[in-house]
Amino acid sequence: MTKYILSIRQLLRKFARSESGGLAFEGIVVFPIFVWSITLGYTFFDGFRQNTANLKAAYTVGDLISRETENLTDTYAASMYTLMRRMVNNNSTLKMRLTFIMYQEDDDRHYVLWTTTCGFTGAWNDSNIDKIKEQLPPMSDLDTLILVETMNEYDPLFKTGWLTKDYEFTNFVFTRPRFTDLVTAPDISANFCQGDAGPVGVAPTS
Repeated sequence: MTKYILSIRQLLRKFARSESGGLAFEGIVVFPIFVWSITLGYTFFDGFRQNTANLKAAYTVGDLISRETENLTDTYAASMYTLMRRMVNNNSTLKMRLTFIMYQEDDDRHYVLWTTTCGFTGAWNDSNIDKIKEQLPPMSDLDTLILVETMNEYDPLFKTGWLTKDYEFTNFVFTRPRFTDLVTAPDISANFCQGDAGPVGVAPTS
């Protein structure tokens, strides 16, 4: 019996020291991990890139509106939407809501002077604007603010089993008017992308 036990031990030691077929086995084990790491790293990098592009585009839209001294129209709002689509450079769904807010110190509340949306199901008004009061900066009496809200879906290049959830990048950007206290929009529609501005899309790349 002892002889058989020694033989088995020798066979196990020989098998453990053997390197034949080791590289192929290691390749089979490591390759899926390698592919998973590359796709995961690229997806996260691309996601952060798109998130940054969304934020920069939202700030750009707010800055452009803050410089306006003429009445805003549906066409102007649609042009801001198109600009953002081009800056984000992504064919996924993009939502935008533009709102002009005034604060009254006597009432200690905000009032919506005008708002327009594209893609958002709701709009801000005097009745519900207090829901985001804590998100707005401190304002003096009769001070005004341009609020730009955007939402962009992230569509990852690699459709893998570990990334099946849909992601949305949201931005909440506010800017004060630069050259006038009021940025007026008397004729702007509640939904500018359904008005007379025409269809809005991404500019051709060639």
